[in-house]
Amino acid sequence: MTFSIKRSMAIFQKDYKDVMKNYFVSISALMPLFLAALYGRMGVETISGHYIVFNLTFCLVAAYVQCALIAEEKEKNTLRGLMLSPASTLEILAGKSLLSFIGTILIVLVSAFLTEYKPTDLLVISLAMVLSILFYIGLGTLLGLLTKSVMEASVVILPFFALFSFGSSLTNFADQYPFLKMAEYLPSTQLINLATDSQAGAGLLEVWPNLLVISGWVLIIFALVVIVYRKRMVD
Repeated sequence: MTFSIKRSMAIFQKDYKDVMKNYFVSISALMPLFLAALYGRMGVETISGHYIVFNLTFCLVAAYVQCALIAEEKEKNTLRGLMLSPASTLEILAGKSLLSFIGTILIVLVSAFLTEYKPTDLLVISLAMVLSILFYIGLGTLLGLLTKSVMEASVVILPFFALFSFGSSLTNFADQYPFLKMAEYLPSTQLINLATDSQAGAGLLEVWPNLLVISGWVLIIFALVVIVYRKRMVD
């Protein structure tokens, strides 16, 4: 079966209309812009300051909006209809992810403008950002498939929101609690480390280990998404 852009775009248009009707989700997605505007007025002096806004955007837009869209489909019993439609798994997942992907990119760009973030190597940062967005969309999809309603999805995502938004700060306590060294491998922490090294002049050859770790997270999360999605098809 060939990939149908028309089917994916139809799903995208439906999701856009659903988000516009859900004011809580749409307002939540705009929260990073208020934080970026505040940070911009105060002046951001560190890379980690910029990436607090970006990681918050990933969690609230790429992950939460995606999670809410999937959970709403389940709550309305329309996800089953999509699964049984002629659309393939790839077409459905692509269509359901497109709104979150575009929205995240737009809010990241506006936030970067508001905080006056100017990366030294735009290509490397863009690649890292796209990989990170894919991970958070995968996370949102997975949690959406595992929950039964938008309200439940809003609660389930909170621990992940805290972990991936502020998890990099856990490394500050690694000397006292050695197990917290694992936070160094979180995609959010890897993104900050990559951006810091890149801003200091490191090129692609120096930051490829960070990209590799983030890519590993992407592969793992989407493997879980496919497994859970196919399980839901036969439930």
